[in-house]
Amino acid sequence: MASVSIENTKTGISRREGSRPARLAPNYWPFVIPALIVILAVIVFPWVFTLWMSVHRWTLGQEQSFIGFENYIRLAGDIRFWESLWHTLIYTVLSVVAPLFLGTLAALVFDAQFPLRGFLRGVFVMPMMATPVAIALVWTMMFHPQLGVLNYLLSLIGIGPLEWIYNQSTVIPSLVMVETWQWTPLVMLIVLGGLAAVPREPYESAEIDGANAWQKFRYLTMPMIAPFLMIAVIIRSIDAVKSFDIIYAMTQGGPGTASETINIYLYNTAFSYYDIGYGSAMAVVFFIIIVALSFVLLMVRQRSQWNEMEDR
Repeated sequence: MASVSIENTKTGISRREGSRPARLAPNYWPFVIPALIVILAVIVFPWVFTLWMSVHRWTLGQEQSFIGFENYIRLAGDIRFWESLWHTLIYTVLSVVAPLFLGTLAALVFDAQFPLRGFLRGVFVMPMMATPVAIALVWTMMFHPQLGVLNYLLSLIGIGPLEWIYNQSTVIPSLVMVETWQWTPLVMLIVLGGLAAVPREPYESAEIDGANAWQKFRYLTMPMIAPFLMIAVIIRSIDAVKSFDIIYAMTQGGPGTASETINIYLYNTAFSYYDIGYGSAMAVVFFIIIVALSFVLLMVRQRSQWNEMEDR
Protein backbone atom coordinates (compact mmCIF):
# COMPACT_ATOMS: atom_id res chain seq x y z
CA MET A 1 0.00 0.00 0.00
CA ALA A 2 2.86 2.37 0.80
CA SER A 3 4.48 1.72 -2.55
CA VAL A 4 1.18 2.36 -4.37
CA SER A 5 0.68 5.67 -2.54
CA ILE A 6 4.25 6.73 -3.33
CA GLU A 7 3.70 5.93 -7.01
CA ASN A 8 0.39 7.83 -7.00
CA THR A 9 2.12 10.76 -5.33
CA LYS A 10 4.88 10.71 -7.94
CA THR A 11 2.42 10.45 -10.81
CA GLY A 12 0.37 13.29 -9.30
CA ILE A 13 3.43 15.49 -9.09
CA SER A 14 4.42 14.61 -12.63
CA ARG A 15 0.91 15.39 -13.88
CA ARG A 16 0.83 18.70 -12.07
CA GLU A 17 4.28 19.59 -13.43
CA GLY A 18 3.25 18.50 -16.89
CA SER A 19 0.14 20.62 -16.72
CA ARG A 20 2.21 23.82 -16.30
CA PRO A 21 2.85 25.78 -19.50
CA ALA A 22 6.43 25.66 -20.77
CA ARG A 23 8.47 28.75 -19.81
CA LEU A 24 9.75 30.77 -22.74
CA ALA A 25 13.39 31.79 -22.94
CA PRO A 26 13.85 35.42 -21.85
CA ASN A 27 14.06 37.89 -24.71
CA TYR A 28 16.71 40.57 -24.07
CA TRP A 29 16.50 42.30 -27.42
CA PRO A 30 14.06 45.02 -26.30
CA PHE A 31 16.73 46.13 -23.81
CA VAL A 32 19.67 45.80 -26.23
CA ILE A 33 18.20 47.56 -29.27
CA PRO A 34 18.12 51.09 -27.72
CA ALA A 35 21.80 50.79 -26.77
CA LEU A 36 22.68 49.57 -30.27
CA ILE A 37 20.83 52.49 -31.81
CA VAL A 38 22.72 54.95 -29.63
CA ILE A 39 26.08 53.33 -30.46
CA LEU A 40 25.32 53.35 -34.18
CA ALA A 41 24.14 56.96 -34.10
CA VAL A 42 26.85 58.39 -31.84
CA ILE A 43 29.95 56.29 -32.65
CA VAL A 44 29.65 54.14 -35.77
CA PHE A 45 27.87 56.53 -38.14
CA PRO A 46 30.15 59.55 -37.47
CA TRP A 47 33.25 57.46 -38.13
CA VAL A 48 31.83 55.86 -41.27
CA PHE A 49 30.83 59.32 -42.50
CA THR A 50 34.32 60.66 -41.65
CA LEU A 51 35.93 57.86 -43.65
CA TRP A 52 33.60 58.64 -46.54
CA MET A 53 34.49 62.34 -46.43
CA SER A 54 38.22 61.59 -46.23
CA VAL A 55 38.20 60.03 -49.72
CA HIS A 56 36.37 63.01 -51.27
CA ARG A 57 37.41 66.50 -52.26
CA TRP A 58 34.90 68.55 -50.32
CA THR A 59 35.17 72.25 -49.66
CA LEU A 60 32.24 73.70 -47.78
CA GLY A 61 29.73 75.26 -50.18
CA GLN A 62 30.97 73.23 -53.18
CA GLU A 63 30.10 69.83 -54.56
CA GLN A 64 32.16 66.89 -53.36
CA SER A 65 33.97 64.54 -55.72
CA PHE A 66 35.57 61.17 -55.10
CA ILE A 67 39.39 61.32 -55.13
CA GLY A 68 40.36 58.08 -53.38
CA PHE A 69 43.51 58.35 -51.25
CA GLU A 70 44.59 61.73 -52.62
CA ASN A 71 43.96 63.47 -49.28
CA TYR A 72 46.17 60.94 -47.48
CA ILE A 73 48.93 61.33 -50.06
CA ARG A 74 48.69 65.09 -49.65
CA LEU A 75 48.90 64.62 -45.89
CA ALA A 76 52.15 62.67 -46.17
CA GLY A 77 53.81 65.61 -47.91
CA ASP A 78 52.31 68.33 -45.73
CA ILE A 79 55.15 69.97 -43.78
CA ARG A 80 52.70 71.79 -41.55
CA PHE A 81 51.09 68.49 -40.57
CA TRP A 82 54.46 66.99 -39.59
CA GLU A 83 55.27 70.12 -37.58
CA SER A 84 51.94 69.82 -35.77
CA LEU A 85 52.73 66.16 -35.10
CA TRP A 86 56.09 67.18 -33.60
CA HIS A 87 54.42 69.85 -31.46
CA THR A 88 51.91 67.26 -30.27
CA LEU A 89 54.70 64.87 -29.31
CA ILE A 90 56.63 67.51 -27.35
CA TYR A 91 53.50 68.77 -25.64
CA THR A 92 52.41 65.23 -24.72
CA VAL A 93 55.78 64.15 -23.30
CA LEU A 94 56.16 67.28 -21.18
CA SER A 95 52.51 67.15 -20.06
CA VAL A 96 53.03 63.58 -18.83
CA VAL A 97 56.47 63.83 -17.24
CA ALA A 98 55.90 67.05 -15.28
CA PRO A 99 52.57 66.07 -13.62
CA LEU A 100 53.92 62.57 -12.98
CA PHE A 101 56.95 63.89 -11.10
CA LEU A 102 55.13 66.64 -9.20
CA GLY A 103 52.07 64.46 -8.52
CA THR A 104 54.22 61.69 -7.05
CA LEU A 105 56.08 64.20 -4.90
CA ALA A 106 52.78 65.71 -3.70
CA ALA A 107 51.41 62.24 -2.93
CA LEU A 108 54.44 61.44 -0.77
CA VAL A 109 53.95 64.73 1.08
CA PHE A 110 50.22 64.26 1.66
CA ASP A 111 50.67 60.63 2.65
CA ALA A 112 52.48 61.78 5.79
CA GLN A 113 50.62 62.73 8.95
CA PHE A 114 50.51 66.47 9.71
CA PRO A 115 47.90 69.00 10.84
CA LEU A 116 45.26 70.17 8.31
CA ARG A 117 46.27 67.42 5.90
CA GLY A 118 42.68 66.81 4.73
CA PHE A 119 42.02 70.51 4.17
CA LEU A 120 45.23 71.00 2.21
CA ARG A 121 44.44 67.96 0.09
CA GLY A 122 41.13 69.54 -0.84
CA VAL A 123 42.81 72.82 -1.76
CA PHE A 124 45.41 71.00 -3.86
CA VAL A 125 42.72 69.17 -5.84
CA MET A 126 40.75 72.34 -6.69
CA PRO A 127 42.53 73.12 -10.03
CA MET A 128 41.31 69.82 -11.43
CA MET A 129 37.69 70.90 -10.88
CA ALA A 130 37.92 74.15 -12.87
CA THR A 131 36.74 74.39 -16.48
CA PRO A 132 39.54 74.52 -19.09
CA VAL A 133 38.32 77.75 -20.73
CA ALA A 134 38.22 79.59 -17.39
CA ILE A 135 41.71 78.32 -16.62
CA ALA A 136 42.91 79.49 -20.03
CA LEU A 137 41.53 82.99 -19.52
CA VAL A 138 43.09 83.36 -16.07
CA TRP A 139 46.49 82.10 -17.19
CA THR A 140 46.41 84.27 -20.32
CA MET A 141 46.12 87.33 -18.08
CA MET A 142 48.90 86.00 -15.85
CA PHE A 143 51.14 85.47 -18.90
CA HIS A 144 50.69 89.04 -20.18
CA PRO A 145 54.18 90.53 -20.79
CA GLN A 146 53.38 93.93 -19.25
CA LEU A 147 50.40 93.38 -16.96
CA GLY A 148 50.84 89.74 -15.96
CA VAL A 149 51.53 88.80 -12.37
CA LEU A 150 54.16 86.23 -13.34
CA ASN A 151 56.53 88.80 -14.78
CA TYR A 152 55.96 90.97 -11.71
CA LEU A 153 56.98 88.07 -9.45
CA LEU A 154 60.06 87.44 -11.60
CA SER A 155 61.01 91.11 -11.31
CA LEU A 156 61.07 90.76 -7.52
CA ILE A 157 63.95 88.29 -7.79
CA GLY A 158 65.79 90.22 -10.49
CA ILE A 159 64.66 88.27 -13.58
CA GLY A 160 63.57 90.24 -16.63
CA PRO A 161 60.12 89.88 -18.20
CA LEU A 162 59.38 86.85 -20.34
CA GLU A 163 57.06 86.70 -23.32
CA TRP A 164 55.55 83.36 -22.28
CA ILE A 165 52.84 82.35 -24.79
CA TYR A 166 53.73 85.29 -27.07
CA ASN A 167 57.10 83.86 -28.06
CA GLN A 168 57.62 80.83 -30.30
CA SER A 169 60.37 79.35 -28.13
CA THR A 170 58.44 79.54 -24.85
CA VAL A 171 54.83 79.00 -25.90
CA ILE A 172 54.76 75.19 -25.55
CA PRO A 173 56.53 75.15 -22.13
CA SER A 174 54.09 77.83 -20.99
CA LEU A 175 51.10 75.75 -22.10
CA VAL A 176 52.62 72.71 -20.40
CA MET A 177 52.84 74.78 -17.21
CA VAL A 178 49.08 75.31 -17.33
CA GLU A 179 48.43 71.64 -18.09
CA THR A 180 50.69 70.62 -15.22
CA TRP A 181 48.98 72.98 -12.80
CA GLN A 182 45.58 71.53 -13.65
CA TRP A 183 46.34 67.81 -13.79
CA THR A 184 49.04 67.26 -11.17
CA PRO A 185 46.26 66.70 -8.56
CA LEU A 186 44.91 63.80 -10.62
CA VAL A 187 48.28 62.05 -10.54
CA MET A 188 48.51 62.78 -6.83
CA LEU A 189 45.15 61.08 -6.18
CA ILE A 190 46.16 58.01 -8.19
CA VAL A 191 49.50 57.68 -6.40
CA LEU A 192 47.85 58.28 -3.02
CA GLY A 193 45.62 55.29 -3.74
CA GLY A 194 48.72 53.23 -4.40
CA LEU A 195 50.43 54.42 -1.22
CA ALA A 196 47.33 53.55 0.81
CA ALA A 197 47.59 49.96 -0.45
CA VAL A 198 51.29 49.60 0.38
CA PRO A 199 51.92 47.32 3.39
CA ARG A 200 53.95 48.75 6.28
CA GLU A 201 55.82 45.58 7.28
CA PRO A 202 58.60 45.93 4.65
CA TYR A 203 59.35 49.45 5.90
CA GLU A 204 59.69 48.20 9.46
CA SER A 205 62.11 45.53 8.30
CA ALA A 206 64.06 48.09 6.26
CA GLU A 207 64.35 50.40 9.27
CA ILE A 208 65.71 47.53 11.34
CA ASP A 209 68.30 46.89 8.61
CA GLY A 210 69.31 50.56 8.70
CA ALA A 211 67.86 51.73 5.37
CA ASN A 212 67.58 55.49 4.90
CA ALA A 213 64.62 57.38 3.42
CA TRP A 214 65.94 57.31 -0.15
CA GLN A 215 66.66 53.57 -0.04
CA LYS A 216 63.15 52.85 1.26
CA PHE A 217 61.66 54.95 -1.52
CA ARG A 218 63.90 53.47 -4.23
CA TYR A 219 63.62 49.80 -3.32
CA LEU A 220 60.22 49.60 -1.60
CA THR A 221 57.89 52.44 -2.48
CA MET A 222 58.66 52.79 -6.19
CA PRO A 223 58.26 49.10 -7.12
CA MET A 224 54.99 48.85 -5.19
CA ILE A 225 53.40 52.00 -6.65
CA ALA A 226 54.72 51.37 -10.19
CA PRO A 227 51.37 49.93 -11.41
CA PHE A 228 49.60 53.07 -10.21
CA LEU A 229 52.18 55.27 -11.91
CA MET A 230 51.57 53.35 -15.12
CA ILE A 231 47.85 54.02 -14.84
CA ALA A 232 48.61 57.72 -14.41
CA VAL A 233 50.87 57.65 -17.47
CA ILE A 234 48.14 56.01 -19.59
CA ILE A 235 45.46 58.48 -18.52
CA ARG A 236 47.67 61.54 -18.93
CA SER A 237 49.11 60.43 -22.27
CA ILE A 238 45.74 59.87 -23.89
CA ASP A 239 44.41 63.11 -22.43
CA ALA A 240 47.42 65.22 -23.42
CA VAL A 241 47.70 63.96 -26.98
CA LYS A 242 44.14 65.07 -27.72
CA SER A 243 44.28 68.33 -25.76
CA PHE A 244 42.48 71.16 -27.53
CA ASP A 245 40.51 73.54 -25.32
CA ILE A 246 43.32 75.16 -23.32
CA ILE A 247 45.62 75.49 -26.35
CA TYR A 248 42.94 76.97 -28.59
CA ALA A 249 41.62 79.34 -25.93
CA MET A 250 45.11 80.67 -25.13
CA THR A 251 47.02 80.72 -28.44
CA GLN A 252 44.84 79.35 -31.29
CA GLY A 253 48.03 77.54 -32.34
CA GLY A 254 50.17 80.69 -32.37
CA PRO A 255 52.30 82.64 -32.42
CA GLY A 256 52.41 81.65 -36.07
CA THR A 257 52.14 77.86 -35.89
CA ALA A 258 54.51 77.39 -32.91
CA SER A 259 51.86 75.74 -30.70
CA GLU A 260 49.73 74.20 -33.43
CA THR A 261 49.10 70.58 -32.45
CA ILE A 262 47.28 68.07 -34.64
CA ASN A 263 43.98 68.94 -33.01
CA ILE A 264 44.41 72.66 -33.68
CA TYR A 265 45.56 72.09 -37.28
CA LEU A 266 42.65 69.72 -37.88
CA TYR A 267 40.18 72.27 -36.51
CA ASN A 268 41.65 75.12 -38.59
CA THR A 269 41.63 73.00 -41.74
CA ALA A 270 38.03 71.89 -41.39
CA PHE A 271 36.36 74.93 -39.83
CA SER A 272 38.58 77.89 -40.77
CA TYR A 273 39.67 76.88 -44.28
CA TYR A 274 36.50 74.78 -44.86
CA ASP A 275 38.50 71.91 -46.39
CA ILE A 276 36.26 69.19 -44.98
CA GLY A 277 37.74 66.28 -46.96
CA TYR A 278 41.33 67.02 -46.02
CA GLY A 279 40.37 67.65 -42.39
CA SER A 280 38.54 64.31 -42.32
CA ALA A 281 41.63 62.49 -43.59
CA MET A 282 43.62 64.19 -40.85
CA ALA A 283 41.01 63.07 -38.28
CA VAL A 284 41.33 59.46 -39.45
CA VAL A 285 45.13 59.53 -39.16
CA PHE A 286 44.88 61.19 -35.76
CA PHE A 287 42.46 58.48 -34.59
CA ILE A 288 44.90 55.79 -35.73
CA ILE A 289 47.70 57.51 -33.78
CA ILE A 290 45.59 57.58 -30.61
CA VAL A 291 44.62 53.91 -31.00
CA ALA A 292 48.25 52.92 -31.56
CA LEU A 293 49.38 54.92 -28.53
CA SER A 294 46.67 53.37 -26.38
CA PHE A 295 47.61 49.89 -27.56
CA VAL A 296 51.31 50.43 -26.75
CA LEU A 297 50.55 51.81 -23.30
CA LEU A 298 48.17 48.95 -22.49
CA MET A 299 50.75 46.41 -23.66
CA VAL A 300 53.34 47.99 -21.37
CA ARG A 301 50.82 47.91 -18.54
CA GLN A 302 50.06 44.22 -19.22
CA ARG A 303 53.75 43.32 -19.24
CA SER A 304 54.24 45.11 -15.93
CA GLN A 305 51.43 43.01 -14.47
CA TRP A 306 53.15 39.83 -15.66
CA ASN A 307 56.41 40.96 -14.05
CA GLU A 308 54.56 41.61 -10.77
CA MET A 309 53.10 38.11 -10.84
CA GLU A 310 56.52 36.58 -11.56
CA ASP A 311 58.06 38.52 -8.67
CA ARG A 312 55.40 37.21 -6.33
